[in-house]
Amino acid sequence: MFSNSCRLLWLVLLLTGGAQASAIQSSSSEAASQIAQEQVLFADSNLWNRTLPTAGGPLPQHRGARLASVNGFDPVASQVLNGLRQSKIRTVEQTLSLSGANRRYGNTRTSSANPNRSSVKTSVKTVNIAKTPPQPETYLNGYIMGADHDIFAKPIDLKALPDVIARRQDHPVPRKGIKSRGPLQTNKFYANFFLGDQLGPIYTFPYSLQWAGGKGKTVSYGMSVSHVDAHQQVFGGKERVKGASSFYINPIGIQSLIISATELGGQTTLTTDSLTPHSVRAHLSKDGQSAPAISFPLVQGMACVTAQFEGTKPLLQSGVSFKTVTRVTREPKKGVVKYNFVLADGTTWRVYGWHTKGDGLELAVANDGRAESKRPFTGVLQVCKDPMTEGSEAALDDGAGVFAEKVGLSGWASGKSGRYRLRFERGGHKDGQLNMYALPHHVESFDAATRKLVRPKVQLQTTTKGVSTLVCATEWTLEEAAMPIDMGFAPWHPERGSVDKLSAEAKRTIRAAAGRELGQDMASQSNIDSMYFSGKALAKFAAAVWVVQRMVGDAELAQTGLRRLQSAFATFAGNRQRFPLTYESAWGGVVSRASYDTGDGGVDFGNTLYNDHHFHYGYHILAAAIIADLDPGWGRTNGDYVRTLVRDIANPSASDGLFPEWRSFDWFHGHSWAHGLYASMDGKNQESSSEDMMAAYALKMWGRVSGDGDLEARSNLQLAVLARSLRAYYLYEADNSVQPRRFIGNKVAGILFENKVDHTTFFDGSLEAIQGIHMIPILPATAFVRRPRFVAEEWETYFSQGRIDSVGNAWKSIIYASYATVDPVAAFKFFSSPSFQPQWLDGGASLTWFMAYAAALGGL
Repeated sequence: MFSNSCRLLWLVLLLTGGAQASAIQSSSSEAASQIAQEQVLFADSNLWNRTLPTAGGPLPQHRGARLASVNGFDPVASQVLNGLRQSKIRTVEQTLSLSGANRRYGNTRTSSANPNRSSVKTSVKTVNIAKTPPQPETYLNGYIMGADHDIFAKPIDLKALPDVIARRQDHPVPRKGIKSRGPLQTNKFYANFFLGDQLGPIYTFPYSLQWAGGKGKTVSYGMSVSHVDAHQQVFGGKERVKGASSFYINPIGIQSLIISATELGGQTTLTTDSLTPHSVRAHLSKDGQSAPAISFPLVQGMACVTAQFEGTKPLLQSGVSFKTVTRVTREPKKGVVKYNFVLADGTTWRVYGWHTKGDGLELAVANDGRAESKRPFTGVLQVCKDPMTEGSEAALDDGAGVFAEKVGLSGWASGKSGRYRLRFERGGHKDGQLNMYALPHHVESFDAATRKLVRPKVQLQTTTKGVSTLVCATEWTLEEAAMPIDMGFAPWHPERGSVDKLSAEAKRTIRAAAGRELGQDMASQSNIDSMYFSGKALAKFAAAVWVVQRMVGDAELAQTGLRRLQSAFATFAGNRQRFPLTYESAWGGVVSRASYDTGDGGVDFGNTLYNDHHFHYGYHILAAAIIADLDPGWGRTNGDYVRTLVRDIANPSASDGLFPEWRSFDWFHGHSWAHGLYASMDGKNQESSSEDMMAAYALKMWGRVSGDGDLEARSNLQLAVLARSLRAYYLYEADNSVQPRRFIGNKVAGILFENKVDHTTFFDGSLEAIQGIHMIPILPATAFVRRPRFVAEEWETYFSQGRIDSVGNAWKSIIYASYATVDPVAAFKFFSSPSFQPQWLDGGASLTWFMAYAAALGGL
């Protein structure tokens, strides 16, 4: 058996070696034309005769190497990954066992003699439940806004945090090399630059960048730039579906071009500042006391990697090796020189130098892996890969010297229509267009004006998001025409909207289940050592209470259940749970005290290290929204606490000095990243796409019940963007053209990383878990994101023809609840069957809700 370190070494060697493609010799006519326009600085004739290995073959034992590539990279990651390996579902019995409660599932049941009378007794005072929900026109209070009302401009709140939340200044994860003051981003694409040993790559799409740190063939201390083509992707693993690999991964560590300076050496330091949701500035200095030798403004989607020099000597290196280096004799624009680097793998890279003072960039090639400036340089050096398609070189030339520094986000909503705009703050040369690469879901939703600025023939492959397309513009406007503004707490259908009518027979069946469910010990099931599982429990009971009040019409049982639920929630609003929340100002956020108290970074799925915050807090926000719908006064009383959770995961404004903007959701990628403060060679990741949906839906509904029209509008837009991006990247219908054909047969991503997609989970390799983690929880928004066509295809692939009967655990009910989108009658029959077993029900899911959901969708 190989050790983890040996397996990691084997993986890196395989991937970096496999990334080299055979050298391709250009035709004599093309070469003659090129020489006529360019001054040849270097040509390695030996490369024409080299045979280089190609990529694309299977990668055996990948699943063992996958975690080794993380665990061996950062000690903190090992603890966090151990936390992630916890199962995401528990039966009620398991929850009560972990909580130390004496009650077990089924101890408090509705009397069989009188199914309409609950056996639960309570001495608490009566709660005045709102008998009818607010009218739809009240819900839409934020939508008559006009084109000038920016729904992203206003902060959620600027108040001090509730007194019950303690404050501290320390955090278990150090802020390596960060020069900015907090609050700081924790879940963004550039986090590897300040985590672990700072040697992990970051993924800007379509490029990846990695501080070389003296590693690799070049022993460089500069910034390595890499781009991976589709033919270099490695597929492997056991096929669960014919023709569908269980994972694909991109090579790591290819040093195509390295931007460095002759001043950099063994004392080089990497620092960062200007941490925003979509950009960062990285700096390389020769030591900890010196000013930066090179600064890199890094923005998601950038078409060129830009390096800024202030009197240091540029150095370009390559671990792939130069085949030819030429200088173009005609400047693409005033003050800009251009070099063409053709590498041993056949790729062509354009290098531009724009001097802002002093002499221009003049490179001398020392050997097949090193070219350095003849003198110090002040200005901008850019490298970009040319896809060598029609118009690509001209477009890159036009953008030479121009770069993005930051990204602004704004948005508008009117009725079902929503728009958002990404505005790229332009820097550099005054002439030419700013070039950026758009992902597939961007191109699909561009408005007419932005579409005119797309260069459809200029494209580069991305690691896990299909093919990116060049856009020549400083602003992108994207449209969503079908936001789910009519969606409330009731079951929702894509064509019929909200449906809440039940037959008398269905009501009796659901009422019996509700009596048993609301008789469970809510406090014991929720006050446990996990914000995740406690949130699921609170949301479960909230859904059941809402069904009883709004759909079944049993006000007495609803009142009893609501009061017990409010009592359970009070433990959290008072911050008296097993591991209370604390505000830490080192990074800037509200975290569980669990890792502080235990020393284990993986406790509660890594909450203290900012893992999964939108999952954990989303469930709590959802529960609070339902309670507030039933008891508006409770919502006003507890609003400050709930808004604190909202601010932590979805603060839209830089004016909130306590929390970073958009910790979780990534408006460039169109979905959230769950991955917090631990280094990973494969970048950020997110497992559960459906819990991402849950968080957005929870925000929407809290906005509605609290009267925050901007929050509701933003969240409706977020849901629409999320539904679009998930169809492209997570949930694969048969005609998906974004993800590789060799992968989409799996139907779901499993775990989506920035650098790989792995059809598995962190905690369970069974099919029901892998598919089910993209189902939980079942909500009104489920059918909006998981379209009926997709649900039918997934069912036919994995669960049809009696195969669902082989599932004997809590995933079974989740799968059937998802199936209610296409066959609600079959789902209701399953849930209402006398042979239904408790072990089929997730302890964080409500049988009452599942029954009501299926019955309402089926008109039962």
